Amino acid sequence: MHLSTTLTLLLVLCLSVRAQTTLSPEQWQQDLKFLQHTVHQDYPFLFKKTTAEDFDRQIDELHQAIPNLQDHQIRVGFAKVVSSFQYGHTSLWLGAKDHGFHQMPFNLYQFSDGIYVQGVHKKYPNALAAKVLKVEDKPVDEVLKAIRPVVPAENDQFFKAHGYGYLGSPEVLHAQGVTASLKTTVTLTLEKNGKTFDQIFEHMDLEENPLTYSMLLEKDPWIEARDTNETPLWLKHLDRVYYYEYLPQQKAVYVRHSRIRNEENESIEDFYGKVFEFIENNEVERLILDYRLNGGGNNYLNKPIITGILGCDKINQSGKLFVILGRRTYSACQNLVNEIDNYTQAIFVGEPTAENINFYGDNRKVELPHSKMVVRLSFAWWQDKPQWENAPWLAPDIAVDMSFTDYRTNHDPVLQAVWEYDPASPIHDPITYFTSLYDTGRQQEILPEAKKMVNDPRYRYYPFENQFNQIGYKLLGGQQFEPALFVFQLNAELFPESANVWDSLAEGLWKSGQIDKAKALYHKVIDMDPEGSLGQNAKEMLLQIKDSH
Repeated sequence: MHLSTTLTLLLVLCLSVRAQTTLSPEQWQQDLKFLQHTVHQDYPFLFKKTTAEDFDRQIDELHQAIPNLQDHQIRVGFAKVVSSFQYGHTSLWLGAKDHGFHQMPFNLYQFSDGIYVQGVHKKYPNALAAKVLKVEDKPVDEVLKAIRPVVPAENDQFFKAHGYGYLGSPEVLHAQGVTASLKTTVTLTLEKNGKTFDQIFEHMDLEENPLTYSMLLEKDPWIEARDTNETPLWLKHLDRVYYYEYLPQQKAVYVRHSRIRNEENESIEDFYGKVFEFIENNEVERLILDYRLNGGGNNYLNKPIITGILGCDKINQSGKLFVILGRRTYSACQNLVNEIDNYTQAIFVGEPTAENINFYGDNRKVELPHSKMVVRLSFAWWQDKPQWENAPWLAPDIAVDMSFTDYRTNHDPVLQAVWEYDPASPIHDPITYFTSLYDTGRQQEILPEAKKMVNDPRYRYYPFENQFNQIGYKLLGGQQFEPALFVFQLNAELFPESANVWDSLAEGLWKSGQIDKAKALYHKVIDMDPEGSLGQNAKEMLLQIKDSH
């Protein structure tokens, strides 16, 4: 039995003495070749988002560089190679325990209005609740771009949830060129109460990991930015995997479920059995399932949740079942929300998930022979949806982000969006809506309606461009040239800066016999993406057009 397990993160704030190594460059290089051979022999299926050629190129570049690199730079190089697969379960995390990397005593969190010091050691009270402007005198966005390749980021959400810890790692910052030399401190440029100042952080030897679900909660010696006099529902009872609460004013049952595993004294099946029994026997009009913190576990435990929803006609209706997603919704919980999306009437609210819809999970440990570094390589392909429905994440129907003020004052804008939900707006399924307009002869309404939706922040995570492109190609494949060209042209008007939409429109024109227009657009694609894959494809298409005529 293969279980989709939650990612064990080694980016912790517990600090230890730097790991010492006596490896020679040749031994590091042998480890690298061992990793290369292992991937090609046993895990070639991982070459989905990167190619074998690109992987080998990275291996060769690191192999040549190793004699001139320090220990921590080599380790970061290995992590970058592994992270290039872009699957969170395929990873090499650089923490204190196994690698001797240091971590500064602060926790940064990306809110809708910027990155803030969400929590910090009490030694640095002035830094608490400050907005981060720079790291080591470089703009924070620039530093994030520098550290991104070290993180096995499945998507942007995964990076926000798990990658920001490297902003406090002197070893990673040096290896990625943020600092000119390896330092023992990290300096943040902060803004607070209208004033800008630099705060220098030093590492501290600590024995306990204070992070809980990517948050640093108030517990001596740690302080957090949130007003702790009250606790919002999504942060209540974090010592429990799941709990539910009845909200009589809203006639709603709220469930916060943060791992896919059984509690010691109550299984998932028993817990949800109680939830649905309560719903059936009480005045309940809405069920909110909050999975924003849920990092996964054993997806074989998901079944009673799905069957419970399907067996509850009272709740499994549009506008009555809401599922909250977030940047930690991952692994077995990605399987869960995929299944909820497939089979129920749920409306998804919040942020996108941290996992691709279909993904490689379940990893095996591969120990490198000399350094003894442990690389985790995924082996199980989880596909809950057809391949044409795969996407970087499961996007919410109603996009809601939390600002720092929301967090600090315990206001939950995601739940607020649930209470304010209007069945007529926003439109739950935009593509079905546009299809109905086309089928009923109201084509002239589609472009203005689509423009409004594309610019509506509630739809900011909805993949309009990709959805329209897929529909266009389905129509084109069925030789329905007129509607296909309508969709491709619509996409081009909505996203004129995208070379991909013009490439698709060019193909539609070519296959419908409009050769001159197709050639003109392929030249446009080459101008927009001269060195990229789309530009290269356009050149090949022009040669095919020439050969066929």
